[in-house]
Amino acid sequence: MESQIEGVVVRSLGRYTDARGWLTELFRQDELPEGYFPAMGYLSMTHPGVARGPHEHREQTDGFGFLSGTYEVTLWENRPGRERVKEVFLLGEDNPAFVIVPPGVVHAYRNVGQFDAVVMNFPNQLYAGRGRKEPVDEIRHEEIDSEFQL
Repeated sequence: MESQIEGVVVRSLGRYTDARGWLTELFRQDELPEGYFPAMGYLSMTHPGVARGPHEHREQTDGFGFLSGTYEVTLWENRPGRERVKEVFLLGEDNPAFVIVPPGVVHAYRNVGQFDAVVMNFPNQLYAGRGRKEPVDEIRHEEIDSEFQL
């Protein structure tokens, strides 16, 4: 899988299986783009048919792990002076991937599977800053850019 949007990384994930179960490496420091250092990590569960986003960040880079369920991941370029490219990837249990989304790239995902599914995120900024005392770095797009909506 390859993204045509500069700075976006969509990397297929290997799964190492044995009699105990399986293991997947989401990311390794030696394989991350320069300047991307995760500052926190969290899980979110999304019900079937539900979307999260679209939104973008001014400074934050997100690193999403799609390992369970089936997600339609939508990305579009929104940085000034760049061509407005839209991409859609089908990711999850059957196509596990780690997706790095830089600032200025609008992103959303929708659970298109039949079951609740979990997504991991490892952003390089703390949500609402240290101690949750700063403005949230997020520009919502639910009502903006109708041509690029989900």
